[in-house]
Amino acid sequence: MKSNVFQILKERGFIYQTTDDKALEKLLVTKSITAYIGFDATADSLHVGSLVPIMGLVHLQQAGHRPIALLGGGTTMVGDPSGKTEMRRMLTLEEIEAYGQAIKSQLSRFLSFDEGRALMLNNAEWLLPLNYIEFLRDVGRHFSVNRMLTAESIKQRLDKGLSFIEFNYMLLQAYDFYVLARDYDCEIQMGGQDQWGNIVAGSDLTRRMMGKQVYGITFPLLMSAAGEKFGKTAAGAVWLDKAKTPVFDFYQFWRNVDDQDVKKCLGLFTWLPSDEIEQLVSQNINRAKEILAFEVTRAVHGEDEAVRVYTAAIQQFGASDPKGRVQTSSRAGRIRFDMDVDIPTIFLPLKDLESGIWIVRLFVEAGLCRTNGEARRLIGQGGGYLDDEPVVNADMEITPEQVPNRELILKAGKKRMRKIRFQ
Repeated sequence: MKSNVFQILKERGFIYQTTDDKALEKLLVTKSITAYIGFDATADSLHVGSLVPIMGLVHLQQAGHRPIALLGGGTTMVGDPSGKTEMRRMLTLEEIEAYGQAIKSQLSRFLSFDEGRALMLNNAEWLLPLNYIEFLRDVGRHFSVNRMLTAESIKQRLDKGLSFIEFNYMLLQAYDFYVLARDYDCEIQMGGQDQWGNIVAGSDLTRRMMGKQVYGITFPLLMSAAGEKFGKTAAGAVWLDKAKTPVFDFYQFWRNVDDQDVKKCLGLFTWLPSDEIEQLVSQNINRAKEILAFEVTRAVHGEDEAVRVYTAAIQQFGASDPKGRVQTSSRAGRIRFDMDVDIPTIFLPLKDLESGIWIVRLFVEAGLCRTNGEARRLIGQGGGYLDDEPVVNADMEITPEQVPNRELILKAGKKRMRKIRFQ
């Protein structure tokens, strides 16, 4: 029996809606199937919003199924109205071709196309040669305008205006599903939740035209804890192309996600086991963010780049788990630093420790605070840390029993760190 990839996708937060849960689960467990997701070539790079469908395809391939990444060379010429408040800019054939090649290169980082394990197709192959009259007669007759008007992607545009060319988009995407089912035995289409109407239309068209039962799965459209569309920043979209979003900025986007979004992102965008994700989030949320940022950067830009920006971020802002107490299967857990270089070190006489040294004095001696009063305020506000643990008592004294290796790490806030070494 195959691994239950349907339950894996559900557990990790991928499933928003399906045409038939039970039938899909049975199908995915009992045999190898072909499933597809479409990517319209509207830019020369995908952005982080595309990572959910990409990872969905990767999970299917890992479970022994065959994914199809369908480039929308034809549908891009029309423009999907889903989730848009206005009509997209019409692109030239040359632009679409160039964008498609760039997207194909990005998808190749995630999916293995060797020996037909995954397919990269372009719907321009069957859409551009279509005869309009024949298409209306053979395909258009299966669509009810009344039903099309109930689709969310259509309804939300009616008030602002919907062009006739965009109104045709649902027919073209549905026809894609039919062609893939007919020629490649494709049984599942996946996409964002705003694609539900188009996916159902394709399933219905395939059943009507060839009597074949096919299925649909939609993924949730990600929103941040602040209620904003995930992957948007003040500078705009976060792209997978490092020429559009530098790798360090890409890493920092993930490192700075809201605490409430970390668990969801670890489930969707990494391969860490679910029980480890639970442990990371509950044990050290900032370490969980570091691991999230490292793992997603590694998947998108490769191991070398991930190590480079991870190391640079640790050097600039400090480590959230300098003692390595948080256990993880992430490769980030195997990266070690020369802490003498990465964290400024202050040397104090061993006799000061032997007689007991006041924690407030340590923050002042380390240069993290200018006065005892400032150090007391820092601790009182919860901003003082000793070996990554918050200092709750400004009157505590540090004794040799607490520092068996004669060194400790102090932190003021999240970014300023000092190592204290007694000698």
